[in-house]
Amino acid sequence: MPISRTELESLRDELVRARASGLRVVMYDGHRTEYGSDAEMASAIADLERRIAADGGKRPRRVTFKSSKGF
Repeated sequence: MPISRTELESLRDELVRARASGLRVVMYDGHRTEYGSDAEMASAIADLERRIAADGGKRPRRVTFKSSKGF
């Protein structure tokens, strides 16, 4: 099952908070993940950013505008 964009953003935010506070252990949704180094955490954050960007790339193919002079 694919992970939703909202969940990916939540995971990223939690990981960024942990990294900023100097922690290497993250608890999310009952799962515990321990990172061996800051480089591992940076890599995980970069992966989440790529996934979020890929999900955000889905845009409508056609955009239409309708205008009038108000008559």
